Amino acid sequence: MIEKYTQNKTFKQLDFSEIQISGYEFDDCQFINCNFSDCDMSSTDFMDCKFDSCNFMMAKTLNTGFKEVSFKGCKLVGIDFSYCNNFLFQVDFDSCQLDYAIFTKKNMKKTRFVNCSVKEADFSRTNLMEAVFEDTDLSDSLFSNSNLEKSDFRTASNFTIDPENNRIKGAIFSAYALSGLLRKYAIKIE
Repeated sequence: MIEKYTQNKTFKQLDFSEIQISGYEFDDCQFINCNFSDCDMSSTDFMDCKFDSCNFMMAKTLNTGFKEVSFKGCKLVGIDFSYCNNFLFQVDFDSCQLDYAIFTKKNMKKTRFVNCSVKEADFSRTNLMEAVFEDTDLSDSLFSNSNLEKSDFRTASNFTIDPENNRIKGAIFSAYALSGLLRKYAIKIE
């Protein structure tokens, strides 16, 4: 039995898709190899929590609070973070699969994406100021009216960013990836 408010607890190999946690609070908890697929996490708060090798396929995140939460080796394909609670929203991702994720209008300042797959994700109107995309594949991800100022794309790959449609002042790019900034002009770079 999981308490409505749980603090300093580790959960291993638990199937949350079969447990009702909507409206629960987890503070300083760790989740290892847990299954959250199809889980209704609506109005649930995760504060200072760590998720390691968890599956979030098709999880419902309406008003879910992710406050200083880290994900490592997690599968978050298609998760709509835009529905999450904005209050103190802070996440970091390491070796995660975030393909088709939606981050529209989120404040993700200083968010770290390390060794992630973030294909066809939507970052429209997202504040990614000072974010880091380290060894992250951004194939076909959408950046539109996004704040990318001082963000680090030096080791990111396959991104397409329109400098006229995004704020990129102070962003860092490697010379070999400049084509991602010029793609719309259909020019050849050798």
